[in-house]
Amino acid sequence: MPTAKQYFISQGLQYMEVHEFLKNALSRAGYIDSQIFKTPIGTRVVIYAERPAMVIGRRGRTIKELSQILQSKFGLENPQIDVMEVSNPDLNAKVMAYRIARALARGVKFRRVAFVALRRIMEAGARGAEIVISGKLTSERHRFEKFRAGVMLKSGKPREEMINEATVQVLLKPGMYGVKVRIMPPEELPDRIKIKEVKESGTSQTQ
Repeated sequence: MPTAKQYFISQGLQYMEVHEFLKNALSRAGYIDSQIFKTPIGTRVVIYAERPAMVIGRRGRTIKELSQILQSKFGLENPQIDVMEVSNPDLNAKVMAYRIARALARGVKFRRVAFVALRRIMEAGARGAEIVISGKLTSERHRFEKFRAGVMLKSGKPREEMINEATVQVLLKPGMYGVKVRIMPPEELPDRIKIKEVKESGTSQTQ
C-alpha cells in the first residue's frame, strides 16, 4: 500500500499529465487551466477556457471524447467535466501568458507580441502590467527582456494580494522560452488617501 507521500506525488504527476494533454488538445479553445476533484461518484474535472463552446463541441461531442480519454488513458474514475469561461481574459495573467506563448509558437516576433499584449491589458483597465520573455531571443545566448506599462507594486502585502501573476513555458526551435506576466488590476490601492471636500454651511446668524 503506498504511503501518503507516494500518493500525493502520484496525484501530482497525474495532474501534470492531464494538464499537458488538455493544453495541447484544447489550444484552439484557449485552454487556461484545470482542476481535478475526487467525489463519491467519480472524478470532477473543471476546465477553464476562453471559448467554452469549443471545449464542449457540437452536441457535446468533444467533451464526451475528452471524458473517454481521461478515463482510458489517465485512469480517472468516471470523469465528469465542467467547463468554466474565464471572465475578463485581458486582465487574467495566465490567459495573457498563454496568448503570448501561442503567438511565439506561431513565429510572431517577441517584441511585437509583448507590446500588443501590454496594450490589450492596459486598454482593459489595468493600473499596470509587466511582461518578461526569456530565452534565446536574438542570439545563442540566453537572456530576457522586460516590458512595462503603468504602475506595478513590487513588495509588501498589497503586492501579494493584488498582483495577478503567471508563468508559462513554450518550446521553440532555439530552445525553451519562458513568459512571465504580472497584472495590477483596476482596484484602488489600500493605502491610497482620498481627501473629501467639506462644504461650508450656507446658514448665517443675524444680529
